[in-house]
Amino acid sequence: MENKNYTASFLVDQDAKTTFNAIKNFRAWWSEDIEGNTDQLNETFFYHYKDVHLCKLKLIEMIPDQKLVYLVLDNQFNFIDDKTEWVNTKLIFEIDKEGEQTKVVFTHEGLTPAEACYEICNEAWSNYINNSLFKLITTGKGLPNPKEKEGFNAEIVKKWQLE
Repeated sequence: MENKNYTASFLVDQDAKTTFNAIKNFRAWWSEDIEGNTDQLNETFFYHYKDVHLCKLKLIEMIPDQKLVYLVLDNQFNFIDDKTEWVNTKLIFEIDKEGEQTKVVFTHEGLTPAEACYEICNEAWSNYINNSLFKLITTGKGLPNPKEKEGFNAEIVKKWQLE
């Protein structure tokens, strides 16, 4: 059966260690507005983009320079009916040698075309993975969402961090 999960991959000239460390640094490629540790096994962190997307994740598997797996513990979208669509899905990053290069394969296990957010999430992941993360690994500077100045409800963030 064909794999229907969202997947993206790319090759870089950097080594596996450099690549692995860049992936773990979610603030440098996904969003500067992340609270918590993104690089510690069994730790949770909180991502949000305004009030459009709020997400709590946990690093559940880490094989140095080879693999990272994050479990989505909680999620809320404001643009689809099932706001919790990502809950219990996994963000999987696999790193392998391909010839003289390092290959990165990202799979969002559970994000399938049947999901209401698939089209929007596909576009967003394509940008974050193939553009921002790729640039972070290859140039040392990604293109994450900038830290929000004002306008986001701090009570929502506090509530999510405590749950």
